[in-house]
Amino acid sequence: MEVERFNALVDEAIASIPEEFRSRLDNIMIDVQPIAAPDVYRNLSKNPWGLLGLYQGVPYAKRGPWYGNVLPDRILIFQKPIERQCRTKAEVRRLVRQVVIHEVGHYFGLSDDALHALEREADEAEARRPASEEGPEESPSPQ
Repeated sequence: MEVERFNALVDEAIASIPEEFRSRLDNIMIDVQPIAAPDVYRNLSKNPWGLLGLYQGVPYAKRGPWYGNVLPDRILIFQKPIERQCRTKAEVRRLVRQVVIHEVGHYFGLSDDALHALEREADEAEARRPASEEGPEESPSPQ
């Protein structure tokens, strides 16, 4: 998938976040990268192909009066590992949205366990949704 199209999917995922949360995104930069840099995945002891996104910063809930004049927090979204896990453009779109929302959840201070529970609930709700509400399946372009 072209980088511009992938970036548009990230923007779409951010726009899908309810306004009450989106309006509280402050001092944060969202960056799409092809794959995690070696220093990033080594620090996390992760395989770079298994790392889909990463939040780096001070969670919103932990910011106090001292919080100011700091570099922006970052959410990194890794394009190639996401595409590698998907067979269609529709799957890429769903996974991008899931990863963006997961990392925004970390921004708000949610743990991985809490986020995984919320993701399971969303997956169950999605499974109950009628197939007619979903768009046509498309194959992604070669990488």
